[in-house]
Amino acid sequence: MKTISIRRATRHDAKPMADLLAKCQWFTYKTLYSDEYIENLIAQYYNVERIEQENVFISKDWHGYFIAEMEKSIIGVIGGGITDASIGEVYVFYIDPSLRGQGIGTRLLDFFTKHQKFTYGAQEQWVAVAKGNQHGIPFYEARGFTFQHEELTYGTREEDQDISLKYKREI
Repeated sequence: MKTISIRRATRHDAKPMADLLAKCQWFTYKTLYSDEYIENLIAQYYNVERIEQENVFISKDWHGYFIAEMEKSIIGVIGGGITDASIGEVYVFYIDPSLRGQGIGTRLLDFFTKHQKFTYGAQEQWVAVAKGNQHGIPFYEARGFTFQHEELTYGTREEDQDISLKYKREI
C-alpha cells in the first residue's frame, strides 16, 4: 500500500476536499435520498468557500478538517468539535469510495479521536449516521460505537425525512 499521511487541512485544500466530499455524498446517499436533496446538501455544506472558511476558523467547537493524503491526493476527510466539557463529536467523515476497506478510515478516525482526547479532554465521542447508511453504520459499530437514539439530521426539516442514528463510545 502507498504511504498515507494525515494532517490538518488548509485553505488551499478546499477545492479537492469539496470534490471528494461531493463524490462521497453521491456514493453514500444515492439510494437514500433524492438527487435534489443530495445536490442541496453539497451546495450548502461542501462548497469551496465554506470549506475554505472551515479550514481557517478553528475552535473547541469546530476543530477544522483533518485530511488523509496519498500521493498528494486527498483521499479522506474528518472534522468535528467538542459539544460538552468531555464530549467530542465527529460531524463530517468520508473516505474516497474507491479506497474503502483498506484501513484508511480507521487511521483517520484514530488520529482525530486522539486529537479530541488529548487536546480537548474528550472522554466520549459521538457520531450521527444517516438511517440506512450501510457504509457507515457497520464501520462505527466495529469501532466500539453503540446506538443511542434517532433524531432529525442537523439542518433538516421533518418533511425531509432525513433521520440520523446517534452513536457513542468511550475514548
